[in-house]
Amino acid sequence: MVSTSITVVYKDTPYKWLNIAKLCSLLLPNHNINRIRYFTALVRARPDDLQQPQRQQTYIRALKTISNLSVHYGHFLTNIKRLPLANPSKDGPRTVEVLYTEEKGSDVNLATYLIIDGINKDYDVAVVVSNDSDLVLPVKFVRDELKLPVGNLNPHPQRSRELAKVISFYKPIRKGALSASQFPPTIKDAQGIIWKPAEW
Repeated sequence: MVSTSITVVYKDTPYKWLNIAKLCSLLLPNHNINRIRYFTALVRARPDDLQQPQRQQTYIRALKTISNLSVHYGHFLTNIKRLPLANPSKDGPRTVEVLYTEEKGSDVNLATYLIIDGINKDYDVAVVVSNDSDLVLPVKFVRDELKLPVGNLNPHPQRSRELAKVISFYKPIRKGALSASQFPPTIKDAQGIIWKPAEW
């Protein structure tokens, strides 16, 4: 099983049309990938990016062409927060109100399925595509209590020190692998043609 909250993998790269199954087969060539779970939350349109939900839905539709992939949804919460300015002026305000959006539920969902699938013997080896130290406890439980290895494909330049202590093996995700794992510009599903978004 591969569990992934994958958006962090391609952030700030041109590789957003990512075929997760192909990426996993490149990075895990000695493993038979039984299941891929993709964890995300549906975005809302923003004044500066009205098309973001449409692009996300197009990408999710492309992901659903992967036969052994399932999509699991958390949600976004947006609140007004007052935060300090990095460089306040001498006579100006020291704080500013911002719209603060955070994804909720995806890491909990990932941790839950990691344990449930392990208990149900749905995998011999689990692989988590994340660098989130919040996953330390469920990974440690799977490793120590279920006696199953948990690997880590890391989408960040730096590794989480806490996560590194409990994982069974590690591989970084490099740009070459991302580049080689893109969907073609058009994909066909039961509804018709899926076109890669012109811009992100």
